[in-house]
Amino acid sequence: MSNETKLPVIQEADLAGKVVLLRVDHNVVKGGKIKEPDRIDRTFGTIFNIVERGGRPILMSHVGRPKDKKTGQITCDPGTSTEPIARYLEWKLNTRLYIPTFHIEGTRGILAIDTSVNRVVSDLKQRKIGGIYLPNTRWFEGEEAVGELREAFAQQLAGIAHVFVNDAPGSWQPHASTFDVTRYLPSYAGFLMQEEIGHLDQVLSPVHPFVAIVAGAKYDTKIGPLTALYKQVDKLILGGVIYNAYLAAKYNVKVAGVSEEETQAAKGMVAMDREQKKIVELPYVVEADAVGPKTEGGYRTLSVSDLVPGQSYGHILDIAAESYADEEVAGVLGSAKTIFINAVMGLTPHYNEGTEALDRTISRNKTARKLFAGGDTLQEFKAQCPDLYLRLHVQEDPSYYFFTGGGAVLKAIEQNDAYGMEPVKALLENRQGNAKG
Repeated sequence: MSNETKLPVIQEADLAGKVVLLRVDHNVVKGGKIKEPDRIDRTFGTIFNIVERGGRPILMSHVGRPKDKKTGQITCDPGTSTEPIARYLEWKLNTRLYIPTFHIEGTRGILAIDTSVNRVVSDLKQRKIGGIYLPNTRWFEGEEAVGELREAFAQQLAGIAHVFVNDAPGSWQPHASTFDVTRYLPSYAGFLMQEEIGHLDQVLSPVHPFVAIVAGAKYDTKIGPLTALYKQVDKLILGGVIYNAYLAAKYNVKVAGVSEEETQAAKGMVAMDREQKKIVELPYVVEADAVGPKTEGGYRTLSVSDLVPGQSYGHILDIAAESYADEEVAGVLGSAKTIFINAVMGLTPHYNEGTEALDRTISRNKTARKLFAGGDTLQEFKAQCPDLYLRLHVQEDPSYYFFTGGGAVLKAIEQNDAYGMEPVKALLENRQGNAKG
């Protein structure tokens, strides 16, 4: 890392006796329950470091999308509360965390961090409690606002702490709690943030042959990262609706669930690949009559080579496992030196054979660096290959790395810059003593 991009890191911070505002990405709650605790567990190192060095932590994270993008209304309900996260941390760390209660102003959410928090911060300083966990940052009106509301919220956050630490690499959007607060406090990157930026370099400057596997529910959201990846990779494998759109565009067929807009968008990738031939087609897919549970006679294996121009097909909901036994597919995955995976190949929970077969095929390549991105990708890896995941954890296999946020990784790939995301740039621009606070 050059001096121009020297990231201010938590190791350099003076934490003794300081209240430390810690932004994490604990967005793992659905329906009021923790879906997957991995993102929480991987921030333990930063939390422990703060406490071990005499700091007093105030944690904050967003949970879900309580703000309606069309109406701007904020819904504060137990389904997006940080309560389950705080209770989980209490259990894992044997400490007591306090969640302050602030007035909720109807559909505007929480208007401000009011002075009632001062008593709780005093208890934190006196070690009467182990830490504070703020309500969902997206419950606050100022978090995603613009202008004075947002600025006021950033100042309120800064007003309850001495130091800011960002350990939320998956939270790449520049909101008040990830970006604006750095204008008012000495700000540093936590250990998880440092770790993920380091591994991003392995994706952006990979050892070749470099193979990327990308799937998704919508083609248009992946056009930018896909185009950037295509330029870098030696081979590209597609899955999900992205692959369905590609097949529809290349073979002039209609696939249920793929819009005409998605098909048209995929034609650009088809044209680009006509010359460079980087896309490795998975030769067998699973076609179904309807989206939903598997029913006898309601799904079948379809060979891509049998697609007939002008024909309409049902829902393609998975990649058939035998695709990975194909000589070309197996050869590409077996000879790669870097493999990037942002893919769940089937429509879970009913269609998952394609994802399991992919993960097990990749595992047989012992020399490749295998970099997985996205919460769903990790969740399905654990669900479909529990024996493999357990072995990786026990042996701490260095050939595997699981990013905590798929969106952030794809954004960095699109920008071709591990330091290009706005919250990271805010840390780079902030040097201890340069903040206003």
